[in-house]
Amino acid sequence: MGSRSSHIALANAYDGITSTVAGLDDTDLQRPTRCRGWLVADLLFHLLCDAQRALVALASPASGPATVDAVSYWRAFPAGSGDTRHAWLARRSAAAFDRPSGVVRLWTDTAPAAVRAAGGADPDHLVTTQGHVLRVADLLDTLTTEAVVHHLDLMLDLPAATPPGPPATWVAVTSIDGLLGAAPARPTGWDDHEYLLKATGRLALTAPERRQLGELASRLPALG
Repeated sequence: MGSRSSHIALANAYDGITSTVAGLDDTDLQRPTRCRGWLVADLLFHLLCDAQRALVALASPASGPATVDAVSYWRAFPAGSGDTRHAWLARRSAAAFDRPSGVVRLWTDTAPAAVRAAGGADPDHLVTTQGHVLRVADLLDTLTTEAVVHHLDLMLDLPAATPPGPPATWVAVTSIDGLLGAAPARPTGWDDHEYLLKATGRLALTAPERRQLGELASRLPALG
């Protein structure tokens, strides 16, 4: 993926999250999401941790070679391998704020800072995060993919929310295609967002969809 497009896509992804949560009141921030056990505020806290991790990673240069790229990074997190300890930590941390809107305020301070830091970084420089070494551009693409999928998770009980934008969605779709080995022939009617929801196990495959996908159906979800 292009180096400049990686920064643009991350900005688009984080702006999309901000647009989704900025106008929510404390009641709406306690609505359910597609992530089991997480309310909107809990999931936003998880995304906040990603934005904070981005700031640390961008200030953590590493020597080569790269150990992962924007696709192979995800193979360390196979579908169904969710970290229950982190899930519990995110819930407890979000609950520690006086009000759910406190998470939103911290997100709206941190996410733009991460985007600015990303824009000032050399896309080909190597950095380290979570024990991996990867190019800045690849780091940004992993952050974008996670943000797009979780943006769709946030929308479960927020029908008025606008879905992720095209630049960010393209990065997420490309990442899933890479995990599957190629862009699959999608069942009739799937747009990019439904593809992401189906490919990550957020929505179950129907019997006709399984028949259309053939052998590929057994390889889904590609990402948890």
